Amino acid sequence: MRLSRADRSLVADWWFSIDRRLLTLVFVLMTAGLVISLAASPPAAQKLRLDQFHFVIRHAVFLGLSVGVFIAASMLSPRQLRQMSLVMALVGFVFMAAAFAQGYERNGAIRWLSLGAFSLQPSEFAKPGFIVLSAWLLSEGMRRNDVPALPMAAGFLALFVILLALQPDVGQALLVTVTWGCLFFLAGYSVKWLALLGAAMAGGLALAYVATNHVKSRIDQFLAPGGAANSQSEIAFNAFREGGWFGRGPGEGALKMNLPDAHTDYVFAVVAEEFGIISCLFIVVIYALIAWRGVRVRVGAANDFENLAKTGLTMLLTLQALANMAVNVNLLPAKGVTLPLISYGGSSMLSVAALLGMVLALSRRRADGHLPGHLFQFEAGPAASREMHI
Repeated sequence: MRLSRADRSLVADWWFSIDRRLLTLVFVLMTAGLVISLAASPPAAQKLRLDQFHFVIRHAVFLGLSVGVFIAASMLSPRQLRQMSLVMALVGFVFMAAAFAQGYERNGAIRWLSLGAFSLQPSEFAKPGFIVLSAWLLSEGMRRNDVPALPMAAGFLALFVILLALQPDVGQALLVTVTWGCLFFLAGYSVKWLALLGAAMAGGLALAYVATNHVKSRIDQFLAPGGAANSQSEIAFNAFREGGWFGRGPGEGALKMNLPDAHTDYVFAVVAEEFGIISCLFIVVIYALIAWRGVRVRVGAANDFENLAKTGLTMLLTLQALANMAVNVNLLPAKGVTLPLISYGGSSMLSVAALLGMVLALSRRRADGHLPGHLFQFEAGPAASREMHI
């Protein structure tokens, strides 16, 4: 099929307006995740007495669904993205609350709902919706003072963090709070409120340490001199020593046999042992390029909302990737945060695909040929109307 710029179909309009470099980077990351799953997943399946390629097949299925979600989200208009994000956030919050009654416990946390042969982690779907919704509310608060946009944004943050803390999921709570704080700063609000937010984060972390045994255990293990020799983080760090620059070869890694979460939280260590540090650096570069494209394309946005939404979504993805990699090299205590599009996990893959589709949608070149401006320069919006429209 050939596409022409004269063709005004939905597909042609999408193809000639998207950031194709960002599109390519996402597909490279998706392909890398499937290849790495072949190396990391079989041992985990064997330990559970499942078929050797059980998780590989599921990864491929979720990857196919993720491609569809990614493309579909990238075709939406900013207004449609706001509407979809509101639904994602609210439904995600409802399902997170439902998990306390109907969910099941795993590794000391209640984060999942059982859907027959599959499980759903509602917080993963709530995250991108929450970030876009926050960006919209903060941008509305920037240009008008006749609606309580900022209190609403702060209220959504408090609700999300409380639901995450009750699971408990301290890593995700810190992730969304830091991202929201950065959006708050970029929106031009007073820095003194950021200090208050930072104090609240520190207090919340201290409370989680005192009140939650598995959080206390992970932090104590991380802070202990030399760490625990048999902890997952220490085993993962040893994978980098064993693999060297070029690795032992696909399927030749041994340390993954001692990592229960080798196909999820510690997949980066499997890459290090079997494919080498050079392959780890390749993955880091892909994430960095995606982050650069995500931030770079925001300069062409038509308004504050698009700028903030793209920045927030890109930051959420980048911080999650950095947090996972930091745990694998023993720079942070274990958090249960996956490596986007690399780790196994249907909820995470679909959520990240939706997130990147949103970034691609917000980076599309508009018909008016708007030219990029300064990286942190927002255009003045039109005079505020008397109504807020989603």
